[in-house]
Amino acid sequence: MSSESELSSFIQRHKHLLTKEREAEIERTYLLLSNCPPKLLEQKGLSLGGLGIANINIGLGGKTLVELERPTAYHTTPIFPPHSLRPGDLAGIEDNASNNSSKKSTKSKKPGMNDVKNSKSIEGVVYKSQVTDTRIVIAVDPSDSQSEDLDLPDRCRIVKLANSVTYDRMEKALDQLAKLVVPSTTGGNPPAWPKMTKLVEVLMGISQPTKPQPLKDITFFDNTLNDSQKESVKFALAAPEVACIHGPPGTGKTHTLIEIIRQLTATSTANPKPLRLLVCGASNLSVDNIVERLVALPSIGEKGEKEKLKITRIGHPARVMAHEGVLDATLDAKTGRSEQAALAKDVKNELEAALDVLSGKGKGAKGKAPRGAERKKVWEEVKALRKEYRQREGGVVETVLAESQIVLATCHSAGSRQLYKHDFDVLIIDEATQAMEAVCWIPIFKAKKLILAGDPMQLPPTILSVGGKKSKNRAKDAKKPGNGKANAPKPSEKSAKEKKTSQTKDVIEPPQPVADDGEQSSESSQSEDPDSDAEDGNEKQDMPAPKTVTKSKIKSLKGLRPPRSLETTLFDRLEKMYGPGIKRMLDVQYRMHEQIAQFPSKVMYLARLKSHPSVASHLLKDLPNTNTVNEEDEKEVLGTPVVFFDTAGCEYFERLEGDGDEGSRCNENEAEVVKRWVEKLIEAGVLPLQIAVITPYQAQVTLLTSLLRATYGAELEIGTVDGMQGREKEAVVISLVRSNDKREVGFLKDKRRLNVAMTRARRHLCIVGDSSTVQHGGSFLKRWMKWLEDNADVRFGGLD
Repeated sequence: MSSESELSSFIQRHKHLLTKEREAEIERTYLLLSNCPPKLLEQKGLSLGGLGIANINIGLGGKTLVELERPTAYHTTPIFPPHSLRPGDLAGIEDNASNNSSKKSTKSKKPGMNDVKNSKSIEGVVYKSQVTDTRIVIAVDPSDSQSEDLDLPDRCRIVKLANSVTYDRMEKALDQLAKLVVPSTTGGNPPAWPKMTKLVEVLMGISQPTKPQPLKDITFFDNTLNDSQKESVKFALAAPEVACIHGPPGTGKTHTLIEIIRQLTATSTANPKPLRLLVCGASNLSVDNIVERLVALPSIGEKGEKEKLKITRIGHPARVMAHEGVLDATLDAKTGRSEQAALAKDVKNELEAALDVLSGKGKGAKGKAPRGAERKKVWEEVKALRKEYRQREGGVVETVLAESQIVLATCHSAGSRQLYKHDFDVLIIDEATQAMEAVCWIPIFKAKKLILAGDPMQLPPTILSVGGKKSKNRAKDAKKPGNGKANAPKPSEKSAKEKKTSQTKDVIEPPQPVADDGEQSSESSQSEDPDSDAEDGNEKQDMPAPKTVTKSKIKSLKGLRPPRSLETTLFDRLEKMYGPGIKRMLDVQYRMHEQIAQFPSKVMYLARLKSHPSVASHLLKDLPNTNTVNEEDEKEVLGTPVVFFDTAGCEYFERLEGDGDEGSRCNENEAEVVKRWVEKLIEAGVLPLQIAVITPYQAQVTLLTSLLRATYGAELEIGTVDGMQGREKEAVVISLVRSNDKREVGFLKDKRRLNVAMTRARRHLCIVGDSSTVQHGGSFLKRWMKWLEDNADVRFGGLD
């Protein structure tokens, strides 16, 4: 049972790491915006300048939609240059002239969240359904606007911003948790809400999980489920407080979750009455994938008749998948269709008319916006109308949510005002291994039972701060900024008094590490920014330090311990606390040819991952669109599941793009090898949309894009490994990039990143790399190179 000091230390350590992570994000955005000239900022894809207002209207949820374009008066073409502004990104609209002001005086000032945007900046979200090559729409919530009057300049720019809302909600969740589990240190009695539940006690190690009651035979809605999927469903249904489902690549994790949802929302012997569910995910994509499947499924009613599941998707419309079924299930769309919404429609029309007047497009305006007292009067009318609109809409929202049996949102969005104090019977979190534990606590307070799904062998949460990442060399990592141990004395130098102090409830530092976290103990698990290569100068850090672990210390690892990094997820921690019995693993994969799956199964999943007969031997030649000119092409191109172009000895050395830590790696000759192989695949009939070219480095993505995009268009996907997680293609070509005399491999050492890369392909996997460099990156890479040599079709990577 966790003591009060352990609980306090755990929460305080989390808050400390979150503060460091928030500061890292703010600093990165601040430095970029303050030090980059406008042109360079636009070249980096973080800004679009010289824009004009094309239109302003009201969107779903009463949000103001600001449509921007490139006026022909300032630009030779209306088409935007390449940029990284994507639907759902937080962006600021500001005066285009403001970026010419000198910012030298701000360099010595410590950045804060307000420093990452101009004082006149209007904050909004890039709108999902209206991003084109010539128009971009920013959805502005007036309550988030710094200015009462949405007085936009004639010529403006938009820039990407750091988002503080998620951090605010995570910190609030940790504060609420502290008040529940350690009220004596938070100055008061436990709050009325959230309430202490058995689920919170189990998650915090205050009490052991309740022993599950064996389920009687249940009738599955989906008869195609395999044995491991059925066992996982039963396990999740029977667990009183918490259950974890481990879903390796291609094993049908979402498929299994859909069955669990259907079982929980229907009446059966295992489930006497339908339950109310909150379904969350680490990303909008994971949530939308579940919504898309649910909207097409019927549910069995109490009298046996089929009826649609009553589902509602919560989230900013700009971040929701542009799919008709998904959009129809959103809270904004459902409130718009309700009977009460008709009452608000008239108010919305008046609101849009007033906004037209403000933008100079109203009747009789002649393109001139009102100024002075007249503008103030119109804006007061806008504020009054908006208040009335929100009040009417608020009642509609409560009605829709009250009627919903399943509510879906990201973990972060579950903290929105619409769900305040809403309770659910069960919470399901998909992609739980990609979410920081703190963000999972936002929805946890709303439920009595928790089901986590994910794969700890794939990429962990993306962490920016140095102190928030795991490091294999504990001695050197202790001196890094952010973890509070820079001046820590050696264990032999600690006094008895210091040892006693380290055990008090106020300490926020983690205990001295005695073993690596979770299943990643054999390798370093760095989650580096693809644009950063800071580890290259410390290659020796990859070697594990000698460890002496006693039995008593191993036993102590099962308790509640402060996290070493934010990469330790709730899924990881629960397995460590309660052992492998807390989870069930799906062991049949439906994606990869058995040869492609062989190495990751053996090394990452203890050889438990089996290939389903339907995919075990499928090849590119089995696709209806492929064609074989001759037998040699069929064997070498379409009939080989794994190909390795080894460039060892070719001296295809990598090149560093950019300066220092901001640099990224590329390899021109390796890119040419990739280009030639893609050409061969397409000549053999493989469609560009069936191929993905991936690499760990953004500079290589840029290079490959310049070589391939003009010929094959956007259908040929080119991107980083991180962007492919959770997705698949018939053929995948991986460019490893690293080739140097120093045998440095950077974050290729992260076996979870490589596991993602090598498990995206269904029928064909091609690797291009220098084995003489890569094999020196640690035991995992050495084993992979040896496996490729023994099992793949190894070819010389030299250019003719």
